[in-house]
Amino acid sequence: MKFIKLTLGSYVISHGYDSNNKEVLEHVRSATFSKKIIPISRIKSISEKYILTDYVDDRWIYWEYEESFNDLEHILVE
Repeated sequence: MKFIKLTLGSYVISHGYDSNNKEVLEHVRSATFSKKIIPISRIKSISEKYILTDYVDDRWIYWEYEESFNDLEHILVE
């Protein structure tokens, strides 16, 4: 399993949808960024602002990250 070291900050957890088909989101604010090592297999997509990862129980997490989009693209597309 390959891993990547990222500097991550605030994040949004998607817990799925309620009975009205409205997405249930939990916003978690962080005053600082911290380094984390995560499996590359958990990364589902990357935008210029967020990295989308999966988590247990079919949850999705949108992380803010500090690295540049271009740096991540070069690491992951190799």
